[in-house]
Amino acid sequence: MINMNQQDILNQLNSLSLEKDKFIVINDASLVLQEMLDKTDTISLACNEDYYNSINWNEKLDEFGNPIKYNQSFEISFYLYNNERIVMINEYCCMNLDYCLEIKKKLNQKKDHKIIEKLDLYLCSLDNTRYERELYQKNIHLIGGVDEVGRGPLVGPVVAACCVLPEDFHLEGLTDSKKLSEKKRNIFFDYIKEHAIAYGIGASSPEVIDEINIYEATKVAMKEAINQVRNQIPLEHVLIDAMPLELDIPSTSIIKGDIKSVNIAAASVLAKVTRDQMMYDLDKEYPQYGFASHKGYPTKKHIEAIQTYGLIDGYRKTYGPVKEILERVK
Repeated sequence: MINMNQQDILNQLNSLSLEKDKFIVINDASLVLQEMLDKTDTISLACNEDYYNSINWNEKLDEFGNPIKYNQSFEISFYLYNNERIVMINEYCCMNLDYCLEIKKKLNQKKDHKIIEKLDLYLCSLDNTRYERELYQKNIHLIGGVDEVGRGPLVGPVVAACCVLPEDFHLEGLTDSKKLSEKKRNIFFDYIKEHAIAYGIGASSPEVIDEINIYEATKVAMKEAINQVRNQIPLEHVLIDAMPLELDIPSTSIIKGDIKSVNIAAASVLAKVTRDQMMYDLDKEYPQYGFASHKGYPTKKHIEAIQTYGLIDGYRKTYGPVKEILERVK
């Protein structure tokens, strides 16, 4: 069969003559049963080598040179068998999501890149200390999370933070700062600063952004935050949200890192609250622009305010809407 959904797989398993307690469902079939994939063409199983040898199916080598046996929609092998990393689905032992992700990352096939990202994001949403724990197991303990805020606004600096949390740190609900209410961000901001081993906050001004572009200015702000931390502790590894940095210490760039890493999530809160406060301060000085509400982003009301009241110091002159206004008044 092809394009087998969850029920199709269960029907096929129910018709199988193998003993239920002798095998586990693995790979894509396991992901379909756990509702992480919609369909699969093959039901892959694994068992121990003795039971494998007793199965009277046709045998071949898979694309990696490992022996497998096959029968209609099924294939079974022994090299991925692990009866401790399982979850029960409708009385069948299935490879758990963590093990599925580990195997897919190890094989690193192009066709699996989307499901790898989906699994990684889902598992980290349940536990955002996964990346940190992998480093702790390698005896790497002083880990900095790095994130930025403010690449899109028309006014003000881009702000970055680096935060190093203790291994036993726990703050229920800590995630990407954009997903938190302002009230919760402010509470978390104080808690993180109080409990962090070290933290640093860097910024690149509008002038720097205009001179070297926002991408490079963001890297400057990140490195400033990292260096502040390194002046406090011997930082061993840096986890960065999305952006790769050239550093003289090991680093890992993680897509959607503010969801996947607790240290990056903490840094995102520090950066966000710090920059928002800058916008509140600017709003007190220039209330007609509405900085307290839009934080400098190019909303309709913000553009209208610029057109009505003109530009003040702090606008990014290379950004489209600002550049257009400057060209009109030449």
